[in-house]
Amino acid sequence: MHEQNRKAFTEKMGRGGVAIFASRPPAAWNHDTEYVYRPDPNFYYLTGFEEPESICVIAPDHPKHQYILFVRPKDKQAEIWNGKRVGVKNARRHYGADKAYSIEKFGEKIGKYLEGAERLYYTLGSNQDVDSEILSLFTGSVRSRIRSGQGLDTLVDPSPILSELRLIKNETELQRIQMATEITGAGHVAAMKAVRPGMYEYDLEALVESTFRMNGANGAAFPTIVASGGNATILHYTTNDCQIKDESLVLIDAGAEYGRYSGDVTRTFPANGTFTEAQREIYQLVLDAHYAVIDAIRPGVSIDEPHQQSIELLTESMLSLGLLKGKRKKIIKKEAYREFYMYRIGHMLGLDVHDVNCVHDANGDFKTFQPGMVMTIEPGLYVADDTKNVPPEYLGIGVRIEDDILVTETGCEVLTDGVPKEIDAVEELVNSTKW
Repeated sequence: MHEQNRKAFTEKMGRGGVAIFASRPPAAWNHDTEYVYRPDPNFYYLTGFEEPESICVIAPDHPKHQYILFVRPKDKQAEIWNGKRVGVKNARRHYGADKAYSIEKFGEKIGKYLEGAERLYYTLGSNQDVDSEILSLFTGSVRSRIRSGQGLDTLVDPSPILSELRLIKNETELQRIQMATEITGAGHVAAMKAVRPGMYEYDLEALVESTFRMNGANGAAFPTIVASGGNATILHYTTNDCQIKDESLVLIDAGAEYGRYSGDVTRTFPANGTFTEAQREIYQLVLDAHYAVIDAIRPGVSIDEPHQQSIELLTESMLSLGLLKGKRKKIIKKEAYREFYMYRIGHMLGLDVHDVNCVHDANGDFKTFQPGMVMTIEPGLYVADDTKNVPPEYLGIGVRIEDDILVTETGCEVLTDGVPKEIDAVEELVNSTKW
């Protein structure tokens, strides 16, 4: 997969350039402990290499070495504390590098790979230490060009090229996303079966994330949201420390990461197994919008179309519920609907849960859907406890229904359809293990 990705990137790069990608630095948890390391997505996309303190160089015009890795050397003492390192030899053997060096030799060796190059591809901002080294390198080369006529004259951000490539998933990526979504579904189903009034939100969080790990996931793709009652009207609620009350809804937004690729599903369900009438009304309207939007996704349709459709449908729902009053067109024009529906209908999914989002063309217009795109569809309605001038029975109700969608040649496939979302099916699942 990674070799295929490098080849595609190199073709987009063209001749006359060299690209340098630095790994993301570790992040400190406290003074002597670090967070679990997660590689930079672009770096991983091109290399598959997951260790910090590493640099990838892509030099298409070099006669011998077009793909070079600079990595941490083997170090027995360091490995006792922090685990085995790949090392220089294995960087070639297992990661396909034409040449590999110890990271300490980057400054010494990089010059020969820049000979004859005019463009340097590098993304500033992901690793400040490497940024400084690259800027110094580039500045020196520019000065040399002024004197000798040879050297770099352009610094180019490669992110747009990679964003374009990552927008369409290849077969290996789709296999990993499929596994991520299947594991994600297992976590949601486990939580829906286990929920009881009187539990705490963190009980379900622990169950969801342990289910991910027990099914082979790297872990959670993002902080798990378990929001009961009015907490569900907070879009990114992650405190997860409230007791779940009888007759409250529980909204879980969670996704597993498998092979560095993400799933992302939201389900909303009644803690006691039965929707109240008000909950049922809102839920069904969100579900209707969910189905309608997905049904319209196919190649050639504008990527913006599902969002505009969701605005139309959910605004009509807000009017029917009495959450808003007035003319639908005027409400949409003034964006008054945003009090209860605050975000776009979905996002791209891949190496990041909110994956690369190059959805506009050179003219600023939205691109159209193409086979191989993967995105979420997640309509919702959120009525906060303190909302004024709305029917009181809807206060504190938040509903979101989210699935992961693969665009196919003829339409789209719902990758997460195995997690129930019809009202009867949700109630049946929640009640399936009740005494």
